[in-house]
Amino acid sequence: MAGVITASEPSWIAPFTGLSPCAFGKLVTALRREGADSPSRGRPWKLPLEDRVLLVTAYWRTNLTMRQLAPLFGVSKSAADRAIFDLGPRLALHPRRRFAKDAVLIVDGTLVPTRDHKVAEQSKNYRYSTNHQVVIDADTRLVVVVGLPLPGNRNDCRAWAESGAKAAVGNTMTIADGGYPGTGLVMPHRRRKGEDLPDWKQAHNKSHQQVRARIEHAFARMKTWKILRDCRLRGDGVHHAMNGIARLHNLALTGQ
Repeated sequence: MAGVITASEPSWIAPFTGLSPCAFGKLVTALRREGADSPSRGRPWKLPLEDRVLLVTAYWRTNLTMRQLAPLFGVSKSAADRAIFDLGPRLALHPRRRFAKDAVLIVDGTLVPTRDHKVAEQSKNYRYSTNHQVVIDADTRLVVVVGLPLPGNRNDCRAWAESGAKAAVGNTMTIADGGYPGTGLVMPHRRRKGEDLPDWKQAHNKSHQQVRARIEHAFARMKTWKILRDCRLRGDGVHHAMNGIARLHNLALTGQ
């Protein structure tokens, strides 16, 4: 059975990956260099690497079920699932290890509704979700670190340390909202009961809010990959999807 969607037709790439054909080609080249297309044991792949990458990104982008997605690529449901299981971890963002001395980062947590209740908990929106701590570079707006997913009822203050994001950032200056007290992060000034903030603190808060809004924009772009609105993957699947989409987000911004 011939597939309908293929990476050999450039017009399919942008709608199903969120990337330009050029950026998609760079991604496939990088994956091949990392060994994603090396011979392995077991049944050989029916689809070439390009089409398997397109299948995985199309799954993240559209959140179609395997029953809906597999016929579009001319493969069985099990073959589509095997491609996602194999390539999902390989597409993960490579977290930045070093930061410039004058670098400024922004951190915030985002909730991803997750069907697997073993890794999720009911959160403030009453859905079973996972909490993901995401760090971006304030200058380039690129994602630099994605923490391990934690149950959605975990507040950001705890998740910052427990997800590994704090250790990955180190002592680099990091901006956060008011949900990170006691963490040493740069937060807006709080008004005490019965007092008004002086003008200089109000000006600082306004500037802080304008800069911190960049991570909200990053979340909005990342959640155009619809799997982050209702993740059906089990176990580490939500972690692999979040890391992979962070890499796609950076590629979409820079083409690199």
